[in-house]
Amino acid sequence: SVFRMVNKVIWITFSLPGMHRYPDAPDEVAYLRELHRHMFHFKVSMTVEHSNREVEFHMLKNWCTGLYKESVLQLDYKSCEMMAEDLLSKLAAEYGDDRTISVEVSEDQECGAIITWSPVK
Repeated sequence: SVFRMVNKVIWITFSLPGMHRYPDAPDEVAYLRELHRHMFHFKVSMTVEHSNREVEFHMLKNWCTGLYKESVLQLDYKSCEMMAEDLLSKLAAEYGDDRTISVEVSEDQECGAIITWSPVK
């Protein structure tokens, strides 16, 4: 017999404008050293145990966007990776660290990072 693992995953997206900079940018992209604006796009995915809204995704989206109070995020030196790690740690604390959670953050939907928490079972 073949053993199959089925994961049920929900996801939400949201976007926020923000300002950041990369002080140690290589010379080839020296313009990134200056404060500049992006539209940051977030995607959160997490496993759920059953098919009837164990985590209601409208509430998940409201919870995530409620973490950001500024109309334009002031991120200073934070990278997409750092922003994803910050949100991931808050999600694991709120929704449990016993589920797989992924956070994707991109700049203008062109370049970005994905950070995934996978529990040890």
